[in-house]
Parts: sequence; C-alpha cells; structure tokens
Amino acid sequence: MAAFVAYAHTLKGDEKGEAQVFCDRLFRAFGHAGYKEAGATLEERVKLADGRTKFADLRWGKHVLIEMKKRGERLGSPRIYNQVYEYWQRLVPNKPQYVVLCNFDDIWIYEFDQQLDEPMDRLKLVELPSRWPALNFLLPQPKKPLFDNNRREVSDATARKLGEVFRAMVDRGETRERAQRFTLQCVVAMFAEDTDLLPRGLFTELVHDCQKGQSTYDLLGGLFRQMNTDKPARGGRFRNVRYFNGGLFSTIDPIELTPIELELLVQATDENWARIHPAIFGTLFQATMNEDERHERGAHYTPEAAIFEHVVRPSLIQPWRARIREAATLKELLPLRDALTKLRILDPACGSGNFLYVAYRELKRLELELLEKVHERFSAETRLKVGSTTSIQTRQFFGIDKDAFAVELAKVTLMLGKKLALDEAHHALDVAQAELGLDIDQPLPLDNLDDNIQCNDALFCEWPTADLIIGNPPFQSKNKMQREFGAEYVRRVRNRYPDVPGRADYCVYWFRRAHDELKVGTTAGLVGTNTVRQNYSREGGLDYIVKNGGTITEAVSTMVWPGEAVVHVSVVNWRKGEAEGLKKLSWQEGDDRNSPWKEVMLDRIPSSLSSSLDVTGAKGLRANAEGEACYQGQTHGHEGFLLSPDDARAAIAASQANREVIFPYLIGDDLLTGTGQPSRWVIDFHPRDQLEARRYQLPFRRVKELVLPDREDAAAREKAHNEGLEKRGNKHHENFLRRWWLLSYPRRDLITKLRDINRYIACSRLTKRPIFEFVSSAIRPSDVVMVFPLEDDYSFGVLQSGIHWAWFNARCSTLKRDWRYTSNTVFDSFPWPQTPDAKQVAAVAKAAVELRKLRRELARRDKLSLRAMYASMEDPGKHPLKDAHASLDAAVRAAYGMGARKDPLAFLLDLNQACAAREAKGQTITGPGLPPGIPTKGLVTKDAIEPPSL
Repeated sequence: MAAFVAYAHTLKGDEKGEAQVFCDRLFRAFGHAGYKEAGATLEERVKLADGRTKFADLRWGKHVLIEMKKRGERLGSPRIYNQVYEYWQRLVPNKPQYVVLCNFDDIWIYEFDQQLDEPMDRLKLVELPSRWPALNFLLPQPKKPLFDNNRREVSDATARKLGEVFRAMVDRGETRERAQRFTLQCVVAMFAEDTDLLPRGLFTELVHDCQKGQSTYDLLGGLFRQMNTDKPARGGRFRNVRYFNGGLFSTIDPIELTPIELELLVQATDENWARIHPAIFGTLFQATMNEDERHERGAHYTPEAAIFEHVVRPSLIQPWRARIREAATLKELLPLRDALTKLRILDPACGSGNFLYVAYRELKRLELELLEKVHERFSAETRLKVGSTTSIQTRQFFGIDKDAFAVELAKVTLMLGKKLALDEAHHALDVAQAELGLDIDQPLPLDNLDDNIQCNDALFCEWPTADLIIGNPPFQSKNKMQREFGAEYVRRVRNRYPDVPGRADYCVYWFRRAHDELKVGTTAGLVGTNTVRQNYSREGGLDYIVKNGGTITEAVSTMVWPGEAVVHVSVVNWRKGEAEGLKKLSWQEGDDRNSPWKEVMLDRIPSSLSSSLDVTGAKGLRANAEGEACYQGQTHGHEGFLLSPDDARAAIAASQANREVIFPYLIGDDLLTGTGQPSRWVIDFHPRDQLEARRYQLPFRRVKELVLPDREDAAAREKAHNEGLEKRGNKHHENFLRRWWLLSYPRRDLITKLRDINRYIACSRLTKRPIFEFVSSAIRPSDVVMVFPLEDDYSFGVLQSGIHWAWFNARCSTLKRDWRYTSNTVFDSFPWPQTPDAKQVAAVAKAAVELRKLRRELARRDKLSLRAMYASMEDPGKHPLKDAHASLDAAVRAAYGMGARKDPLAFLLDLNQACAAREAKGQTITGPGLPPGIPTKGLVTKDAIEPPSL
C-alpha cells in the first residue's frame, strides 16, 4: 500500500492519461496481478436514459465501479455525484455493490443500496496503508469493508434504544401522546447539541446529572421550555439556548424517567448525532409499534435507496435535471429557479416522512446544480442577482397520515433534514457562496409544519394542491382489510370509491385518488403491492389512470421489497397528460433482494406493467365460465378436520364405515414434491347433516372437540364487533358456526363432478413453473390446488403446453413472486382450439402421454420430484423434458392453426376477441375439453397419482 501511495504521488493526476495506470496499480496493491487479470474492464460502455453513451473508468463485475477525476477536482460536486450515480444505476442487471470516486488524492466510497446522500467512507490516499480495510472489496477474495461513516448502522441501533424508552413509558402508564412528544423533543435536543444548534454537550450533561439524582422532569422540562422561548435566558444553564419553534415544542409536558429508561437515553446520547441519518425516524416509528399494530396499519418503513431510485429520481430529479441541462441563458435559468421554489410535493401516506425528506434533499441539490451552472457561466453581478432570490423551503412539502406519532415524526424528519441539507449546501458552495451573495435559509427557528403535515385519513380528507404526489400507501391485501380495519371502515371506503372493485388491494385507492387530484402536466410516483398490475386491483387503479389521461413514464413491474416486509412490490410513476420519449420498465428476477434486474425501453408502458403483449383487455368466455371445467379445491378452514396417516389409519381401524368420510387430501407441495401422493387426510362429512355425521363417532367426536369451540369463539367475537354498527356487520363466522361439522368450503359442485370420473387434472394454485398432473378422483384436492375435471389426454396436453403457460403468465395474479392460477382471470378468458380435426387432437394426446411417461422415467431413474425436475430445465443445455415439451407445443400449435413463429399471446388475444364476438351474437364456440364430435376412444389413458394405502 505504501509503495502504491508513493507511486501515485509521482502522477500528475490527469484523468484521461493516467486513470488507467492508477487503477491497475491499485489492483496490484490489493494482491492482483493487475486489473485485467482480476477480470475488471476499463472504459465500460454505459447507455444513459437519454440515449447518450458514456464510459465508466473501471468496472469489476458486481464488486465495484471506479470513476476517476483529475487531481484537485471536488468530489462533492452534485455534477460528479449525479454522473457516477447514473452510471451505477444503468449497469443492470448486475449493479456493482460499491462505487469509488477518486481524484488521485481523495477516495470516496459509496454503497448506494444502503446510503445515498453520504459516502460510506472518505479517506485520503496517504491514509491507505492504515485505512485500506475500507476497500476490502478489492481483495482477490473480497471481504466486508470496514467503514467510518456508516450512518445507517448508527441510526438503527439508536432508534431501537429510543423505541425501548418509548415503550417502557407507555407500559408503565404514560399516554402514547405524552411519550411520543417527549421522545421527539429528546431526539431534537440530541441532534441539536451535536450540530451546534444547542450549546455543545448541553443535553448530554443534563441527562448525566439526572443519573446522579436530579430530575428529568425539571432539567429536561426546563431545557424544552427555553427551546420554545424566543427571549434568551439571562443566566443559568440555558443562557445560550436559542429559540427553536412553537411547533414540536408548543406543548411542554415533561416526564420523570425511571432509572432503566434513563440509562437507555444516556446510551443514545453517546452516539454522534451529527452523523445520524433522518431515516432513523422510520426505524423509530416501527420500533414504537407492536406486531399487531404494524399489521393493522400495513405500515412498512421504505428504505431510502428504494425511495430515491424508483420514485424520486424518475418523477422529480430526471425531468428537472433535463430542464436545467437544456437551459443555456439566464432568461431560461431564472424561471427554472423560481419554479423550483414554488414546486409543491405531497405524500398522502407520509408515515415518518422519509419520502418527503428525500424529495426535499434532492430539490435542494437541483437548486445547487442550477446555481453552479450560473456560477460557471455568468458574471459576478448576475450571480448576486440569482443568489438574492428565495431559496427552497420545507413549507413546499405536505403530508397526510392517520397515525398521530407518524405525523410528528414527519415534521421532525423535515426539520432536521433541513439542517443537514443546509450544511451540505454551504459545503458545496464554499467557494462560490461569497460571489453568489447567498443567504441560504437558516436552520433556526425550526419551521412550524403543523399546517403542512396533517393527521387525517387520506381516503376521506381534502388533499393539498400538489405538483408531485409521491409515497408508499399501506400494504394491506383485500383479504385482510376487513379483519384489520373492521367491516364498517371497509364499507365506508367502498361507498366513497364505488368504482374501485371490492376485491382490489387497499393501496389501489391511493392510486385512484392521486390521479384524480393531479392537474394536467403534474406527476405522481407511488409504491404498491405487485397486485396493482393484476386483475381487480389493476382495474381499479392503473387501468383507470391510463384510460383517464395518464401516461406511465417509468415503472418497476415487480421487485423484492428491500424493507422488512416479506412482499414483492410494484412502483409506478406517471404523468397526467402526454409524455414524450421512451419509457423505462424494469423488473427483478428472483426472490432475493440481490436478485438480478432487467429493463426495457418502451414507447408505452401498459397498465399490466408488462413488456410482452398487453392482454389485459381479454374477455371472459361463457363457454369456459359455464363449462364447469375449472375449480378451486376444498377449503378445510380448521386444522381439526385434518388427519395424519396414523390418525386416519386408527379411525378406519375403529370402524370401516369411517372410510366414507375420511379421504386422502392433496396440497400443492404434495403434488410437486416426493411421489406426488397426499401426505395427510381430511374428514369431509359433506353433504350430510349433523345427525347423519354423528353416525361416524370417532371423526365426529374429533371435529366437535377441536373445531366447534373455535367456531363458537370466532362467531362470538364477530357478534361483539358488529354490535353498535349502523349497518349490518359481517356474518362470516356466524355462517361457519351454523354448519360447524362441515369444511368451510366443501365445493359441492366439484365433488359431485369428481364422482363421475376416474381422474382429474390438477396444478398447484401457487406455482413458478407449468406443472400439471392427473390425480385419482379418490383423492380430495385442497384449496391450494386448481382442479380441471377432465379425463382426456388432449385436454391435459393443451393445459400443459407452453401456449397455455404464456397466457397463464400474462393473466395471472401473484403472491410474493409465485404465480397464482385464478379461474376468473386465467381460465375463463383462455380460448381453446376452435376447429382441430381428429388427427390433430390425437397428436396432442399422444405428445401429452409421452411427456408424462418421460417424467415418470426420469423420476424413477434420478429420484427427482416434479419440482426438482422442472427446476433443472432452467439450466442451459439439452434436457430430455425440453424436447418433450417442444413436441407437445408443436402439436398444440397445429391444433390451433398457429404458425411456429407466431407470438402465442398475440394469437390467443385475437382468438379471444373473435370468440367473445361470436358469443355476443349468440353463436357457440369450442370450450374446454374434447371438441364436439371427437370420440373419447384412445384419448383417455389411466395413469394418475393414486391414493396412499393405509
């Protein structure tokens, strides 16, 4: 390292002529033979969003991107930061984890996924012999770097301590409101003493004095009162305390802390709050809620990197940066500065204010970028004129949230974020400031944001007028809304927004309302569950947006949520009105946070957020919906109905009559793993009444002992919840209690059909791969299995084909990353071959039989489950199943009359529209199953998953 530093000092620091040799010697210093031998590349081609091609100095796979600047160039310039961030952001699918900026003397290290606004570390080149572990990722076997400026780790640890203080106060009887206010006043005081807004160390001294026996009620209460007094103290410990404001400190209601609470607060004061990141308030918000509260509110802290990359960058930074870049004259630049200071930004689900903070910080940076351009191009007189204009204010930002503590947190986040942004502005303009004549906004008194951030329900209150609406509405699925919010609230929401389908997710209402609030020419960027692009949720939100003048400008189809919630999300940025140019659609492939990304540039992003043909307009076909060929399996509703093989064996041994009500019970995992046979059994008394069910003594006694008490309890809780409601409450559990001995949903029509056939086609309702199988009708399917009561091999071939799977992918809904087969969206709209002849039908059946035969042979030979077998097909190279599927697809294409190169989605969509048109005229179409006139002879084989023996 010392030899490398000595060598680097001999260089002139020319970016063009010496950057490459500098990088090569740096790799040698870390133990490589050179950059090339390590596998790194120089001058990596990067295509920017505006179509320009640039060249990054060095990229080493997924490890690091290095960008060199000439000696003496200021690495903190917004121009340099924006350049290197855009390089990193465009290097998909495998973005480097670390980004290094270097000007031959200084090294700045970024990890954008973790911390956007500050480098993880800054070091001088001369420090490298002792500080090299900060670059551990450059080693031949990369290690975790040791950073000096990891603000996120400090923030999370501190937030947890403060969360414990808050919960301890509430647990011993303090009201949430008092505990919240006191906690936030302590937070502001700790930040203030480390950033010179309070006398250095004052709050820490007071807390330590309290540990020695003095009162937090007196000492901290006195400090907070003085912070809310615009007249300076004439003497005493608070003599140099400045006025903060009448917002957060308008009410002073101090609390006497217990010794344990005080110790936690002392530990928090030990942190360097000058390096605390405002994102701490998201962590603190969650730390004050228990698990039930978080589920009820659907509240999830949004990591800053996700906010910046997928919402603030496309909706705010990119369009404004383009306008600044295109402006060349003062006549063009001054109106832009004025427009920036009048821009209004709203987060209608603001939580702790992280979206607003990131937007505020980036708006300040855009302002600095504009001022730097003025500084570089115009005279001193002009600079003074520009610098005298009003700067960007926190009062340009607005928020709404139902949680009172979140509202106060959001105010504090913006207040303290303002101080950090001002410090950054002063640093960035350290030379230009005098010439620009800037009097950049002052941090004190803190802005009173009581009129900007309001505690209210955004779905019912009035929204402030805004030019940009951003945020992450609550994650709550349609299935959980009633349980978490109550039937009366759900009814109010649906009455307020009657055009949103009742089966849409909760966040969809924000998308709908945001578009209604936008004026033409304004924009929005919202995060939603990835169901916003699917089925009812899509109809209520994105379909409405694009049909009512909205243009999706950039979107993430699906990504693994980088926060704590175990979900996949979609992110949509749109403009009300037309938007020129190509639009970026990206998506993450896989279930891990570090899974690779892909992206495409499109003329138009459809409401399905798909780069393939948009088939959201496909119509349901009566022949499918009324053909009784697709069902969801039985929902047991209580574990008391389920039996292990040993329990089932004992029940049948007690009485052979019990075989009439005990059946093998197939779940999706059974179908895809092992032998495919069911691993458990189910008690199904349907269609017997209670007296008939009592004849089966042992099974009935089990259900009465295990199921009945829980159903009585659930019905009682439901009744209590419904009491006092103005309108009829939910009777869900009351209905279950009325027939407590039966499965929740026994699927009477399905079971009746299965009695008339020997086998049925099944697939897991949640699946990543196209795997269908025949199952014996003696086996009962669970509700996580989709059932097609069709016996023939032709029908199996059509469903198992890649043609059907393409339709499935385009039309299904998803749960996390798994595709979910739904009858009303996938099956009901899927057009079957309309005029296949007997030869074509036989060819499909034969290919289907051969495919299943091959699967059984591979399972025996290689001891593979169906899931493992199909997973192995995803690897490159030849695979026997690939050939078998290709043969089946060719036969199915022939049955459709579909050419080998024809896009199956385009063909099926056209066929769907033609079939729907025929049905509208009262004409018949060919629905699921064997076509009319085709005999079953030779088309119904006997292979199927058989019940396990007892």
